Amino acid sequence: MPKIVAFILIFLSSFSKLSAQTFYRWTEFGAAGGASQYFGDLNDNYGFHHIQANFGVFGRYHLNHYLALRLSANYTQLGYDDSYNKNAYQNMRNLSFRTNIFEATLQAEFNFFRFETGNMECQWTPYITGGIGAFYYNPYTLYQGDKYYLRPLGTEGQNFGGQYSDRVYGNTALCFPIGVGVKWWLLPGVNMGLEITDRLTNTDYIDDVSTTYVGAEKFAPDPSALNAVYYIQDPSLIKNPGAPLGREGKQRGSSATKDQYLMVQLHLSFQLKTYKCPVNQSYWRTQY
Repeated sequence: MPKIVAFILIFLSSFSKLSAQTFYRWTEFGAAGGASQYFGDLNDNYGFHHIQANFGVFGRYHLNHYLALRLSANYTQLGYDDSYNKNAYQNMRNLSFRTNIFEATLQAEFNFFRFETGNMECQWTPYITGGIGAFYYNPYTLYQGDKYYLRPLGTEGQNFGGQYSDRVYGNTALCFPIGVGVKWWLLPGVNMGLEITDRLTNTDYIDDVSTTYVGAEKFAPDPSALNAVYYIQDPSLIKNPGAPLGREGKQRGSSATKDQYLMVQLHLSFQLKTYKCPVNQSYWRTQY
């Protein structure tokens, strides 16, 4: 995926050099808002529960009337609960998470039709978009009314090192937005757009779930004083203390696919128009 994004950006850059002599340059600034949905180990059937609001700001640079680059900053919250799942095993697993997402992305846009604000013949266009970005996340859950951040707890053995050292994850990851949209102008210089973009990522730990249980006994050195992480790493203990799911080596999630999240956004932007004076070719020919 990064190689594809790099190729697209190189192509757009070379194309803009050819078009700069015939097209005006545009600069555009705007705000966006909409809804977000997480997909991953707790939502592997692509259900739409815990839909959350998102909002952001962006700047768009038009290479020409068909191609543009957009730099965006967005905020949203993601989350899911096993209680939403109809699958009996997942429901008994009883995992849940929430996380705030702060992301920055660089996306390329390709308009299917010529788009030019203020021109009645070029008033709207569908488009496709793709790019690359980075985001911050820090999953947490609630236990007996208190918030616990999951990464420091090492729920899949991250704090035990050795064979579990490859499960360690950080607070930042890459995302690769891919989507479609439609844009139109309301007034000359006032544009709107509706976009649906899926963020593929390079992490499987947005939800703090990826591989196997490591065994509840590792989190309870003193069985008479069980701490919160004992129940958080395997919340099936809360539902059924006599038959917990979390035996060492038993599947907790699936590392076969990475987590992702979908954003639907409505854009409102204001476009500033700057002109590039044409070169008088006949003048230069007479001078030289």
